[in-house]
Amino acid sequence: MGALAYYRRYDLERRVTAMGARPLDVMLIGGTGAGKSTTLNGLFQKGIAKVGDSYEPETIAVSRYWFSRILRLWDTPGLGDGVERDKLHARNIIDKLYSSFSRDGTKYGLIDLVLIVIDGSSRDMGTTYTLLNSVILPNIDKSRVLVAVNQADLAMSGHHWNDYVNAPDRELAAFLSDKTESIRRRVSEATGVEIPYPVCYSGAKCWNIIKVLDLIIDHIPLHLRRL
Repeated sequence: MGALAYYRRYDLERRVTAMGARPLDVMLIGGTGAGKSTTLNGLFQKGIAKVGDSYEPETIAVSRYWFSRILRLWDTPGLGDGVERDKLHARNIIDKLYSSFSRDGTKYGLIDLVLIVIDGSSRDMGTTYTLLNSVILPNIDKSRVLVAVNQADLAMSGHHWNDYVNAPDRELAAFLSDKTESIRRRVSEATGVEIPYPVCYSGAKCWNIIKVLDLIIDHIPLHLRRL
């Protein structure tokens, strides 16, 4: 268990207990190459998920990872592998969204939150819109959808990243701020969903990765997800 597993541990446990979940289940979804696996590796501070390249994605099935005893993360295959594979991946994701358990005669969804991981080095939002409109929003309430922008270190083609302090310089920081605001606005225009302000980070560089945890903890639902 990495050190981040103890971050805001009291807040996480208190909110998850109040919600009635044990554990909190968060599914990571995104296009191929968005960096879901590097996000997991950054959160766990070790290489738990195999990272693919742009030609051969590594994640082909939904996989689970216990971050702590009260938080479980799910990695999913990315869309963008081709029409037929995308249909299969979408079906796997939807099936997992409808995985359930029963308590006191009521059926609840296993997945409590969806975290959409966006490639911050790309301007293309088409895959994200497809995921939102065709896969996510028809199958889980919009209040349970979060967005995070990965690969901040590559957002300006690798320029203006200060390797000495492992952080963006002033120009890149301003660019990232504008980009996250633009993504929030574009998602709203394309889907009609007002998402919480996206977190910008680099899973590969472990920069700002703690803000991904903040995003999750600060938006833990008040109730279990009824199906």
